[in-house]
Amino acid sequence: MGKIEKVVFISLVLDLFAFTIPLPLFPRIIEWYTVKEGSDPNGFLSRTLSTVSLIRAIFYKPASKPQRWDVVLLGGLMGSVFSTLQFLVAPQIGAFSDKYGRRNILLISMAGNILSALVWIKSTTFSSYMLSRVIGGLSEGNVQLATSILSDITTPAERSRSLAQIGIAFAICFCIGPPIGAYFASQPVPASVSALGIELNIYAVPALITLVLLCVETLFLAATLPETRGTRPKDSSDSLKGGARHNPKTKLPRRTVQERLDLLQALRRLHFLFLGIFSGVEFTLTFLTFDLFDWSNSQNGALIGSIGIISALLQGGYVRRSISKVGEGRMARRGVISCALGLVLLSMVPRFPLHRSMAAIRFLQMAAVCLAFTSATVVSSLTSYASLQCDEGVDGGTGKPVQDHPQLSKGVALGHFRSAGQLGRAIGPILACVSYWTFGPSATYAISALAMLILTVSMGPVATAQNTS
Repeated sequence: MGKIEKVVFISLVLDLFAFTIPLPLFPRIIEWYTVKEGSDPNGFLSRTLSTVSLIRAIFYKPASKPQRWDVVLLGGLMGSVFSTLQFLVAPQIGAFSDKYGRRNILLISMAGNILSALVWIKSTTFSSYMLSRVIGGLSEGNVQLATSILSDITTPAERSRSLAQIGIAFAICFCIGPPIGAYFASQPVPASVSALGIELNIYAVPALITLVLLCVETLFLAATLPETRGTRPKDSSDSLKGGARHNPKTKLPRRTVQERLDLLQALRRLHFLFLGIFSGVEFTLTFLTFDLFDWSNSQNGALIGSIGIISALLQGGYVRRSISKVGEGRMARRGVISCALGLVLLSMVPRFPLHRSMAAIRFLQMAAVCLAFTSATVVSSLTSYASLQCDEGVDGGTGKPVQDHPQLSKGVALGHFRSAGQLGRAIGPILACVSYWTFGPSATYAISALAMLILTVSMGPVATAQNTS
């Protein structure tokens, strides 16, 4: 791992720790605001929960504790708001990084994230907390820019192995970040802070930790990250532009500009469709365990953590070693097939009678392994494949990137690719909830499995196209 790759990986770990710490707190935060602001029927939170309750009642009327379902659904909708904002700003962040440099835009993005954490610490109303989420959604650019930076400094032959670091960082932080957030949520605010007499959010301690992590990351990046836009990777002269993989024995024909644009469009569509389905499964998984097994937050956390651990091991081992032989398109297709299998297993879980709950849990665990393989392969492979279609040339005289087409510059192309995936993440949980409550979990997961199988078939041209890249 080169110096810049180490810098990017460390910054990603810091950033994703900060991002994952508040994830398990969403329902608790909403419950706190409900107690605090529930007496005001005209307040922002009361009106929001009333709207959520009306929508939920159309599709589902729980036998008990409807308020709990509304709080969980609102937590998911808050995540959808974040993804929607990312869908809107990702192309602009990419374009600005092409124009003003990756490092500069990343530091500006970090300033926005720090502001978001500061607002969270002081957010004593639900509206101010939502403001912090909006600021965060408009500012977050670390993952996207990390992809562009790693694409700048690696040859096409090295690209997939390098970008696998992003998936490893995600898996590690999603295992550790939420438990850390849950632990510090029960810790009191330091006496030195309380002595200031300023009213703070009930979860100001996790917010303070998030702020510290973001500040450390920003200082670390400012001190160690050089500008990479226009960097000529080592041995880049041996690599072909337009997605060709370096091979000392065979020189494969280079794709035309139009072929690369068409392939990028196909990859964006696959990214959107896959995450639209997969994010819905992720969101409803806790509904399933709550309905069938009455699992606690810690049990759900253990399930999600196990998925993250297996995913990290697969990313660091199997994916990094095999993707250069298998190819990005085929690797992503294997992950989608694994997801379809996992969804079939999930669709069978509710069909077990109550006295066979252990058998149902075994099916759930097998499904979790399948979903872990999917997490380790699909998005990272599609991202690598998209980056390989970008312009790789650097002008020897000026050191600036050579563009065959404006839409093929790394920042723009990868920004639009991320935007498509974030739109899927915004829509998927909502559609999955509607299906879960209208048709039930078995039908929802069976339909999702069928959708994944159809997606697998549609990926055929993308996977085989790599043979002529």
